[in-house]
Amino acid sequence: MISTNGPGVVIVLGAAVWPGGQASPTLRRRAEHGARVFLQSGAALLITTGGTGRHPPAEALVAAAICRRQGVPAAAILCEDQSTTTLDNLRFATPLVPPGARITIVTDYYHIPRALLTARMLGLRARGAALGFARADINPRQHARMILREAFALPAYALRLLWRRWRG
Repeated sequence: MISTNGPGVVIVLGAAVWPGGQASPTLRRRAEHGARVFLQSGAALLITTGGTGRHPPAEALVAAAICRRQGVPAAAILCEDQSTTTLDNLRFATPLVPPGARITIVTDYYHIPRALLTARMLGLRARGAALGFARADINPRQHARMILREAFALPAYALRLLWRRWRG
């Protein structure tokens, strides 16, 4: 298990890119919050994650551009641009994390439990950082839909991760 005594690393989990290479509101929210966490914590590295979905470019590249506009130095940003799931976001980002780094995962509040479960199953000691319900700029119907999605996704992910671990 990676310890938490070294320099700080912020990992921003990906979300959709819309037509024209525009960040979805979710990706924008995560990237902007990731930049704030990075700048306020004095972390050494920020890793953006997410491959190319329905619309290019890769989520990680769009998030990195947002983080640079928020004041994160380009030299402090690494992009993991191949993943398409939460598991792959963290699995592919892990080799980019320096040994002993303190890891903070940035995502939406409703996604934090699944992200931290995934990190733990990958042997990462991480904490979560998300905007709370009141600060997320989505309407109540979207909140309900996302919470319901995560209510099903969390146990499904737990079973999937346990199955992977059991199979070796």
